Amino acid sequence: MTGSPSRATAFLPDLAPRTDVPLLTGIPLRLAYRGPYAAREVFDLLAREALPHTEEVVGEAGARTYRRTLRLPHGPGFVSVDETRPAGDVRDARDPRARSGWLEARIHLTELRDLTTAVQRLRRLFDLDADPYSVDERLGADPRLAPLVAARPGLRSPGAAEPEEYALHALVGHAAAARLVERYGEPVDLPCGRLDRLFPEPAALRDDPVAGPLAAALADGTVRLDPGADRDESERTLLTVPGVTRRTAALIRMRALGDPDVAPEGERDDEMWRPWRSYATRHLRLDADHAVGHVVGHAGSVA
Repeated sequence: MTGSPSRATAFLPDLAPRTDVPLLTGIPLRLAYRGPYAAREVFDLLAREALPHTEEVVGEAGARTYRRTLRLPHGPGFVSVDETRPAGDVRDARDPRARSGWLEARIHLTELRDLTTAVQRLRRLFDLDADPYSVDERLGADPRLAPLVAARPGLRSPGAAEPEEYALHALVGHAAAARLVERYGEPVDLPCGRLDRLFPEPAALRDDPVAGPLAAALADGTVRLDPGADRDESERTLLTVPGVTRRTAALIRMRALGDPDVAPEGERDDEMWRPWRSYATRHLRLDADHAVGHVVGHAGSVA
C-alpha cells in the first residue's frame, strides 16, 4: 500500500501506535436502513463470530464498534461500523412507533474506486436493504412467532462481507478458521491496531486437509458465491464438495448468498413463513439461546 499518484493517503488507516481501540481515519458514511433495526442482535452475532487479526467488536453493549479488514479489487481496506443509534434518526411514516435511521461507518481504502464495492458488502453484512415491515407482518401472523417478533422488531438476517471467507469459516468451524488466519492469513502493509491480516484466499488453502476441497472449488469457480450466482445451483454444487453437509450448505446459502428464505433446520410446517424463513430461523435460534441463558446470534457456531 505504498503511495502513488492514484492512491489517496487520506483513505489509508491511521498510523498511530497500537491500542485496544485504535483510532481510524477514512471516509465517514451513513448506511441507511428502513424501519426498526435490531442492532444488538447483529452485533452480538458479529462479536461471537469475529476472527482475530481480521475482525473485532470493541466497546460496551449498546455502543460497540465492529471493525474488519476487506479484500477489495484494488487493494486491502478497513471498515468500522458503530452500533449506537444516531441522535438524528427519524420516524418512519408507515409506522410512527418505529424509526428509520442509519449506522455510522468509516471506510479506509487503498483505492477510492473500491468505495461502491465496500459499501455494498457492508450493506449485505448488516442486512440494511431488508424490508422489516414485510418480514414482521408475515412472521407475526403465526401465533408461534408473534411473541418473538414483538420482542425483537426489525430483527435482521446478516449476510457476509466476504462470502468465500464465510463459507470456509462455516465448513471448518470457528477455532479452525482462526488457525487458518494465523497460518495462511495475508499480512496488510499498514495494520490498523490488531487488524493486520486478510483472510486467506481460497487458492492458498487448497492443501488444507479440511478446508482444501471447498477452497479448491471456490478457487476454480466450481462453486460460485458472488452476488450474481444462482442460489439453487450454488447449493447443489456445494453438496458435491467433500465435507459439506446439508446444514453447512444451508448456512452458506443464508449468509454468503444472502437468501432470505432458507428453511429452519428440522422445521416441517414452515410454509406460512415464506419468503422470510431465514428471519424465522434467526428468531427461533435467538429464542432457544435465551431459554438456556446464552446471548448469541444465529450460527453461534457457524459450522
